[in-house]
Amino acid sequence: MSTIVDVVVADKNLSTMLRGVKAAGLENELSKTGPYTVFAPSEMAFGKLAQGQLADLLKPENKIKLTGILQQHVVEGKNNFKDFTDGQKLKTISGKELDVKVSNGTVTINGARIQGRDNDASNGVVHSLDAVLTVN
Repeated sequence: MSTIVDVVVADKNLSTMLRGVKAAGLENELSKTGPYTVFAPSEMAFGKLAQGQLADLLKPENKIKLTGILQQHVVEGKNNFKDFTDGQKLKTISGKELDVKVSNGTVTINGARIQGRDNDASNGVVHSLDAVLTVN
């Protein structure tokens, strides 16, 4: 079975996420045993960033900032779509907390809606989001 990185590579709607993972040097982390749940911003999500913000983040001198942002999209453990509960808190690999809201069959993570869901990998699962997560 494919790893999380393979799942991201195979999904053309996650090509910017893949560029970010490579620029941040997270390929090895996301290829480990895990399991991990990855909330991967879609192309549409990255398109919502301010003009020039993505290009700026992908510059080598901004690797630490990019890595921090992407780590906010990864939690330990495998969480399938049906497992999310309203009010649930998820801890990211960067130590930040994400808020889960479930309403009428829609799940949001810190306000970003899960679009594509339950893309299984040997070391976890990938869900695509309609926004880039920001965690304070």
